Amino acid sequence: MPQYIQHNAGPGAFKISASGVSTRICIDADDWKGVTRAANDLSDDIGKVTGKASALVTGTKPLAGAILVGTIGKSKIIDGLIASGKIDVSAVKGKWESFVIQTVGSNLVIAGSDKRGTIFGIYDVSEKIGVSPWYWWADAPVQKSSTLYVKAGRYVQSSPKVKYRGIFINDESPSFSGWARTKFGGINSKAYVHMFELLLRLKANYLWPAMWGNAFNEDDPMSPALADEYGIVMGTSHHEPMMRAQKEYTNRKNEIGAWDYVTNAENLKKFWTEGLERNKNFDNLITMGMRGDGDVAMGKGDDSENIKTLKNVVSDQRDIIKKVYGKEPSEVPQLWAIFTEVQRYYDAGLNVPDDVTLLFCDNNWGYIRRTGPAKELKRKGGMGMYYHIDMNGGPWNDRWVNTTTVPKLREQFNLAYQTGIDRIWIVNVGDLKPKEMPIDFIMRYAWDPTAISAAQTSSYLVDWATGIFGSKNAVEIADIVSKYSKYNLMRKAEVQDPRIFSFVNYHEADRVLKKWKDLTAKAEALESKIPSEAKDAYYQLVLYPTKASAGVAEIYLAAGRNNVYAKQGRISANDYAKRARDLFELDKSLSARFNDSIANTKWQKMMSDVHIGYRQWSMPAQNSLPNLIEVTPLATAALGVAVEGSTEAWPGATGKAGLPQFDALDQQQYYIDVFNRGTGTVNFMAKANKPWIKLSANKGSVAKEQRILVNIDWKNAPQGSADGLVEIVQGDVNIPVTIKTLKVAVPVAKTRYYGGFSGEFTIPANKFVKNIPGKEATWKVLPDLGRADACMGIYPVTAASTMPENAPRLEYQVFLATGGQAKVCVGILPTQDINPARGLRIAVGIDDGKPVILDARKGYVDTFNEYTQANLSHSLVLKPLPPLGTDYALVSRRQQRRSEIFDNLRWLDTNLDVKTPGMHTIKIYMIDPEIVLERIAVNPDDRYPSYLGAPSVAH
Repeated sequence: MPQYIQHNAGPGAFKISASGVSTRICIDADDWKGVTRAANDLSDDIGKVTGKASALVTGTKPLAGAILVGTIGKSKIIDGLIASGKIDVSAVKGKWESFVIQTVGSNLVIAGSDKRGTIFGIYDVSEKIGVSPWYWWADAPVQKSSTLYVKAGRYVQSSPKVKYRGIFINDESPSFSGWARTKFGGINSKAYVHMFELLLRLKANYLWPAMWGNAFNEDDPMSPALADEYGIVMGTSHHEPMMRAQKEYTNRKNEIGAWDYVTNAENLKKFWTEGLERNKNFDNLITMGMRGDGDVAMGKGDDSENIKTLKNVVSDQRDIIKKVYGKEPSEVPQLWAIFTEVQRYYDAGLNVPDDVTLLFCDNNWGYIRRTGPAKELKRKGGMGMYYHIDMNGGPWNDRWVNTTTVPKLREQFNLAYQTGIDRIWIVNVGDLKPKEMPIDFIMRYAWDPTAISAAQTSSYLVDWATGIFGSKNAVEIADIVSKYSKYNLMRKAEVQDPRIFSFVNYHEADRVLKKWKDLTAKAEALESKIPSEAKDAYYQLVLYPTKASAGVAEIYLAAGRNNVYAKQGRISANDYAKRARDLFELDKSLSARFNDSIANTKWQKMMSDVHIGYRQWSMPAQNSLPNLIEVTPLATAALGVAVEGSTEAWPGATGKAGLPQFDALDQQQYYIDVFNRGTGTVNFMAKANKPWIKLSANKGSVAKEQRILVNIDWKNAPQGSADGLVEIVQGDVNIPVTIKTLKVAVPVAKTRYYGGFSGEFTIPANKFVKNIPGKEATWKVLPDLGRADACMGIYPVTAASTMPENAPRLEYQVFLATGGQAKVCVGILPTQDINPARGLRIAVGIDDGKPVILDARKGYVDTFNEYTQANLSHSLVLKPLPPLGTDYALVSRRQQRRSEIFDNLRWLDTNLDVKTPGMHTIKIYMIDPEIVLERIAVNPDDRYPSYLGAPSVAH
């Protein structure tokens, strides 16, 4: 829908407000109550923007100069305009949730095809005049204007491409529940009406209500009545059948008996029947089937027995629907959630009647577990998706701030939509706050997934920021929001650990810390430029999630450096322990400001989730620091030496100190750290035994530590391989550090290439030299997806699987210094086993050699099932980490504690035969279209492990 609001009259424009006068809004009193209510909101919104609200007038005939609002077939005003030929509604009449906005003579007409269509039309005007859907939930400021006009014309909004679009309030304690009790006395209709309005302003229509100890229909009977009046379709979560909340059962457990259909079917049928009778006059989407009591697998683990039971459950539930509604079940919207173990039942052949929507699910961390099966494309009930941007459970909690990027959401929901999953999109949003941005994107994207391409995700964010903060700072705000969510996705707070990033290889921890510090500085600097009326929104949506996320990330980086330095005996380890403690206090103050200061304390207790110190998937009792080690200085000054590439320190380490190889192509710079293990000052000398070894310092006086940078004078360095030595001397203590160099002819190439003489190198997926289309598909850049600048995905994602000879391929030029076997690691996003009958494959080859087909399912673990099959056991803990000070290795991506889900990356490894040293072409072929390529690592070096891998350096 184009922007039709303007701030000057223009030819034929309709005046909403000018010169302190706002036009009237005219509505038929017999129209839907929800339409009247929304029209009142429009009146208020015009007042918020201009200072003069519009009067709302009821009647059956048009008023000259008024905004005429109504529903086709429900409003005499609108029907009269249709009959007289003054408006053309042929494009929307009889359609689902569509509307037309048209200037007609002296009037503006908003005509909806149905109740929600009219409401969406009303709120479309509200948003375009400057009232954000997030004006209440995020305190988005209203964009003021003294004049408002509608450009002459006819504006048609066709039906949404996804029929049911909504959110699930879940995992809502302690934050949402604490806030609602404080502000509204509970999770009741007073709280829910704000949620209903938000959904409608976002053109969404569907809600699963909070269910952690809450019963939407019984806690406050006004809640379902108002939901229906507003126009919200209500449902219940994936494990709450027949419009019954789990709490409704637990409140009656003694009366009903066991939640066991084998032994207690009659009582459960009665319970379900009463629930449907209560809600039958409202607009509902009924959840079918059942799981065990408390969102766990039913029965004793025998799938075949559970399948038999579920068949009986669904059959009996359908009979109840027919009895209660007095019509065929096929006329009543229903869904069956293929969640956790139920997916196994579905894969084993269990299915439900054709008119029931199959609700497929993601893996709890945002990667869908199934694309739409071809056999279900003609299903009358269609297919839907239950998706998480918040998770409390396996594989791990992801509850605190937003960790989901728009490019990831777009990639996954596009994959769902293109394969036929378009009937329902329901998103677990936790407490709703602070997941505002991804909620906004998903609801807008659901209306028309074809409207936002992969290349337009950054434009969406700028538009989102503009809608809330205005255009002046929108680009900067969009960049900050994009980056904080991207950095969180690299490693979420709940799965942080001090031993993830390397402190000695590739300056990895320093590079990660710099990203966070630069982003925080940008967010803090921008805060001073934000107008006072927008500062509360800025804190909620931008500054808090950025600064708090950066703080948590740095806590673990500081703790990790403390641990490594303590092992080495550095007294500076204590500085990093203090930094971690200071950041821990900062985290408290940031949350306190959110809860107790902004928006006149409107959000008390909303930011209460524990998010530091996870040891198992479930939320800890309180935030806690990772292990910190205090170093007691020796009584006198004592020399210590550490070198880049090792966590050891000398004297004391068993091996010899040595720096990684220097070569004339990459011309590396490495460091030697000289530090003090005791009190007082260490006076040292540093000397190289070769004149072409250059040191940044030849002596020093160190109270804590000093870094010496080592470079090579390549003009005077000897040809071929050479050895040298740097000695760090204090008194009679002499620490020799070996130096190895390689000076050979530098490769010459006409195009960009990667590689070199010194071990591991990585190639970003989008840095190809050739992109060669296949017969039916091509590789396409997916900007800002993954950890780096972009990933490569297949267009269209529905392309047929193929073999390398017909496949689209990417070519990368590389220099390999030696012949023989080269290990190539293909880094892909952790796409799930979405089509188990087919595979999840990609091929890699070198030069004209035969490509090797890699199947991501080989050694594949369905992380979802691995962590959830055992009923989300609270005893689940992280697998042991390597010993203190050991790096979290790139080469260990297949083992140790690494998780492709936690890492947001899966590695597929193979060995390629390199016939001769020199320039070569690595080729990546599509086999199955859903795989997304993020990067390629070549010759991963076990000696210098890291989480992100060697930085990519192009030559």
